[in-house]
Amino acid sequence: MHSLASPVFDADNHYYEALDAFTRHLDPKVGPRVIQWVEVEGRKYHALGGHISRAVTNPTFNPISPAGALVDYFRGNPNGRPMHELMGTPEPIRPEYRDREARLRVMDTQGLSKIWLFPTLGMLYEEALHQDPGAVVLLFRAFNRWLAEDWGMAYQNRIFAAPYISLADVNEAVVELEWALDQGARAVVMRAAAPTTATGPYSPANEVFDPFWATVNEAGITVVVHAGDAGLSSNGYAADGFSASFKGGRVTPNIKMFAIERAAHDFLATLILEKLFDRFPNVRIASVENGSEFLAPLFRKLTGSARKMPGYFPEDPIMTFRRHVWINPFWEDDVNEIVDLMGDDRVIFGSDWPHIEGLPEPTDWVTELQKLDADAVSRIMGGNVTELNERMPLP
Repeated sequence: MHSLASPVFDADNHYYEALDAFTRHLDPKVGPRVIQWVEVEGRKYHALGGHISRAVTNPTFNPISPAGALVDYFRGNPNGRPMHELMGTPEPIRPEYRDREARLRVMDTQGLSKIWLFPTLGMLYEEALHQDPGAVVLLFRAFNRWLAEDWGMAYQNRIFAAPYISLADVNEAVVELEWALDQGARAVVMRAAAPTTATGPYSPANEVFDPFWATVNEAGITVVVHAGDAGLSSNGYAADGFSASFKGGRVTPNIKMFAIERAAHDFLATLILEKLFDRFPNVRIASVENGSEFLAPLFRKLTGSARKMPGYFPEDPIMTFRRHVWINPFWEDDVNEIVDLMGDDRVIFGSDWPHIEGLPEPTDWVTELQKLDADAVSRIMGGNVTELNERMPLP
């Protein structure tokens, strides 16, 4: 095993939202339109736009399954155990899931120097309101004010929480981004989806969103495209909705299981196909918790597109991709393959802690890097995201 002599920067940590994360700064008058707590058969859920969300079984997160509970499942479930057994016994929510001082203490024991910190529920809720872009704006404006209060954007220069940005209203997205910059944010986060605006859905690289990307370009802040509910249709092959289907305690395999990587593939491909980086050459994108197995077929498609349409791309689109995009593979992916495709300067470590799909101990991920030299390991485990964490404003 490589020793981790250099600082470790985990590019994918999460909090479990406080009970008032979405409502503390929300005008109660708009609660029915935006978000409210409701009780159904003794269990609390959020209602978004008047519709109950069951995307998470227990959105209070108390109790909650232990961090990394499904590690054996994602290692291929060698013992064939039902998922409900693998989930472990739910436990009372731990202070470090909601308190930044407690989180710092745990980071010390985990050997983490710094972390990027992302939403849990926050990555799921834009889809539930996407038909009401104004409600989306209200929801995440309130949410980000809570985030600034409870976590801060650069707490102790170790915990870097990313405000959530929706492109549902481009003018409001610019306002929110400028607020985030004033708060000292080092990265902002969005879902991998075509935003739905008041006039319908558009590609994230559509010129209608150029005012947002122009602000990103000027400020040099990293935009993280993180796994969430992208609203992808299963086209009748499986039931839609974020929650998995269970039969007898087992997840039923279906096409929905590939939705996260499908969403990332389409989002990132579109940025290249619609030449976002030609218009805004200072934009940096980090793909986090979207996996990486889509990368090889995506590169083949980009190569084919360039061959079929000579002169459309000013350079090899794969070179453009590698210059502007960083990839966080799932820990169970073949990291060596992704390093071969991207280079070790474009791969970043992220543990997904404390989610059940992540690793119980974040730095266990280094065991996936045994074929790489020490310098490459150092870059992947911290150096690359350290560079992404610094703004690179235009001169």
